Amino acid sequence: MSTDRQQALFGYALRLGDTSLVLGHRLSEWCGHAPELEEDIALTNVALDLVGHARLLLSYAGETEGKGRDEDRLAYRRDVFDYRNHLLVEQPNRDFGHTIVRQFLHDSWAAELYGRLAASADATLAGIAAKAAKEVRYHVRHSADWLIRLGDGTDVSRARVADALERLWPYTGEMFERDPAEETLVAAGIVPDPAELRAAWNARVSAVLDEATLERPADGWMQKGGRRGEHSEHLGYLLAEMQFLPRAYPDAVW
Repeated sequence: MSTDRQQALFGYALRLGDTSLVLGHRLSEWCGHAPELEEDIALTNVALDLVGHARLLLSYAGETEGKGRDEDRLAYRRDVFDYRNHLLVEQPNRDFGHTIVRQFLHDSWAAELYGRLAASADATLAGIAAKAAKEVRYHVRHSADWLIRLGDGTDVSRARVADALERLWPYTGEMFERDPAEETLVAAGIVPDPAELRAAWNARVSAVLDEATLERPADGWMQKGGRRGEHSEHLGYLLAEMQFLPRAYPDAVW
């Protein structure tokens, strides 16, 4: 494998791993606080799935990098500007409706991505994606069902998810960006072209919003920067909590 392709593959696996890790941590914040017991368990299970995806992806990123960094070192020993996750997933929970909207927008993208990535020319990525695709199919059904219930529910629930859509929509464009390094992976059949995911994502999102009787926000200026390590103020606080123990006791082992 050429050095350029190796670096591109490292960056790709790192970005997917970071995105899953950060969203998994966000969902874990609902443990014990969800509106009902069944949903408390459901959100926790989704969070565990996402952390599981992150472990596989960050482990592969470390192997590809070849500098001796394992999944734990990548997760807990990097500063905020070294993270490459999508800005969408680091946004705070706010309320249950906001969490569901954020989850649905991400899940709709992840369902399209992992379904295609399972056919990757890279056997390791294909294996990770095949496992993730099965779990993400449940995730997107779950978040879509809740979005429909809330959007077509009471005046209060509808207002909250409508507000969340307006707040979060500008973060969705970043999911379909492609940088020059990624072009080498697309050309080699290792990863799908992010831009080609947009049509299927649009169709899925529009269908659910119609059923939820919610108006789709207009496309316009989009937030970006997460892929380059430029993050909102929220990620620093999240990492401070997530990384506290391994940073306080760096020599501790299980």
